Amino acid sequence: MGPVLAGVLQLLALIAALALVYVPVGTYLAKVYSSKKHFRVERWIYKAIGANPDSEMTWPAYLRGVLAFSAVSVLFLYLLQRLQGVLPGSLGFSSVNPAQSFNTAVSFVTNTNWQSYYGEQTMGHVVQTAGLAVQNFLSAAVGIAVAVALVRGFARSRTGELGNFWADLVRGTLRVLVPMAAVGAVVLVACGVIQNFSGIHEVGQFLGGSQQWNGGAVASQEAIKELGTNGGGYFNANSAHPFENPTPFTNLFEIFLILVIPFSLTRTFGVMVGSVKQGYAILATMFTIWLGFTALMMWTEFAHHGPALQAAGGAMEGKEVRFGVGGSSLFAAATTLTSTGAVDSFHSSFTGLGGGITMLSMMLGEIAPGGTGSGLYGILIMAVIAVFIAGLMVGRTPEYLGKKIGGREMKLAACYILITPALVLVFTAASMALPTPPHSMLNSGAHGFSEVLYAFTSAANNNGSAFAGLNANTDWFNTMTGLAMLLGRFLPMVFVLALAGSLAGQQPVPVTAGTLRTEKPLFTGLLVGAILIVTGLTYFPALALGPLAEGLAS
Repeated sequence: MGPVLAGVLQLLALIAALALVYVPVGTYLAKVYSSKKHFRVERWIYKAIGANPDSEMTWPAYLRGVLAFSAVSVLFLYLLQRLQGVLPGSLGFSSVNPAQSFNTAVSFVTNTNWQSYYGEQTMGHVVQTAGLAVQNFLSAAVGIAVAVALVRGFARSRTGELGNFWADLVRGTLRVLVPMAAVGAVVLVACGVIQNFSGIHEVGQFLGGSQQWNGGAVASQEAIKELGTNGGGYFNANSAHPFENPTPFTNLFEIFLILVIPFSLTRTFGVMVGSVKQGYAILATMFTIWLGFTALMMWTEFAHHGPALQAAGGAMEGKEVRFGVGGSSLFAAATTLTSTGAVDSFHSSFTGLGGGITMLSMMLGEIAPGGTGSGLYGILIMAVIAVFIAGLMVGRTPEYLGKKIGGREMKLAACYILITPALVLVFTAASMALPTPPHSMLNSGAHGFSEVLYAFTSAANNNGSAFAGLNANTDWFNTMTGLAMLLGRFLPMVFVLALAGSLAGQQPVPVTAGTLRTEKPLFTGLLVGAILIVTGLTYFPALALGPLAEGLAS
C-alpha cells in the first residue's frame, strides 16, 4: 500500500468514526446542560464552594464566575510549581522559576497548554497530575460552559439569564469530560501508552552515555489532553513520543479524541435551539473547512520535490516514520484547526506552504471545528457576521435564529473578531522590532519570522503548538506569550457573553418570506466565504512575509 493511499484511508476511517458518534454524543451533551437534576456528588461540590446551582445568572454575573474561577486556578497552579521543590513526588526536580511558572499557569488555565519547558525534566508527578492534568479538565469545561451560555442566548427570549456557570462547570467536568477521558485512557493503556508513577530510570547506552527516562500517569493525561483540546504533553516531544503515542492506531485515535466534542457540539446547538437543521448547517461549515485544509495539508506534504523526498514517499523531515506523511498531516491539521496544540511532528520541518497552512488554520479563529466550546462560540460569532453581510446585500435587517442583529450585536461581534489578530500582530511586531527577542530565532529570513509569528498566533488563539526552532524559554517570550494567552482567552469571552445577554433579552422575530434561511446550503457557502475572506484580509500581509515568501522561494 502506498503512503498516499494509506493517508486517504486514515482520513476516511476518521470521518466514519466521527459520523458514528455525532448524534449520540451531541444529544447527550444537550441533555447534560438542559437537565434540572443534580447528582449527589455535584451537590457536595456546590455546598463546598457555596454556590446555588439553581440560581440563574445574567451575563455580567456569568462572566464574573468565569474570571474568578480562572484567576484562582492560575494562582493555585503558579504556587504548585513554585513549591515543587518541597512537594512529595517531585522526582528531585527543583521549583520552577517565576517567569516560567507564570507562563505555564496561564497556559494551562487558558486551555492553551503552550510549553516552554521539557516536561520530563521539569515537572514531577504532583505538578503533572494535581496541577496540569486537573486544569486540562477544568479549562475545557469552562470553554464548553461559555459556548452553552451563548446557545442559551439564541434559545431564550425576553430574559437576561444565561444559566448558572458553576452548574455548567461541574456538569461539564463530571458528566462529560471525566467519563469520556476515562474510556479514552483505558483504550490508550491497552494500546501501549504508559500509566504509572515510577521514578527516573537509566536506559541503555548511547554514544558512550546513558539516557534517563521517568514514567508518569501518561495515558490519563493524554486522554484529556486531546479530548479537551488542551495539547500539553507529559514529555517534551509531545505526541511524537512513543510513551504518549506508540502506534499508528493510537495516533488516529488521538485525532478522533481531538475532534469528537467540537464537532458534536453542533448537534448540541441544534437540539438546544430547537432545530437540528441549524446544527447541521454549522457542522457543514466546519466540516467543509476542515476537510479542505486537511486535504491541502496532505497535498503540500506529499507533493515533494527531489529524489530524496521521492524515495521517502513525501517530506519526511521532522516526522515520525511510524506515522508517515499521512498521519502527521492529519494530526497537524486537526491540532491547529482546534485549540489543541498537541503535535506528533514538528511543524517547522513542514514544507513552506504546509507550515503556512498550520498558521492559517489557527488564524481562522480555530472554528473548524475549533476547541471544546471555543470553536462553537467562535463560529456562531462568524454566523452573526455572515447574516449581517447578507442583510446588507438585500437591504433587510439581518436576523439569526429569530434574533435581530442590530448595532449592539455587530459591535460585539466585530470586537470579538478583531481582538485576536490585534494581539498576534502587535506582539509579533514588537518581538521583531526589539533587539533581543530575535536572538531566540534558530533561523533567519522568512522562516525565522514564521517562528515568531507562529508563536504569537498559537498563544493568542489559545492553541499551544510550537513551530520548533524558537527558544521561547526567555523572560520576554514567557511574559509576552503569557499576556497574549490571557488576553486571547478572556477578552473574547467578554464579548461572547455580552452578545449572549443581548440576544437572550430580545423578543423573537417571526419568520417571513424575506427571512434568510440559515439552515440551507446557501448560508453554509456564505459562512465559509465570510470566514475565509475576513481571515485572509486580516493576516495576508503577515503570511506574505513568512510562509508564503518561503514557499514561493523553494
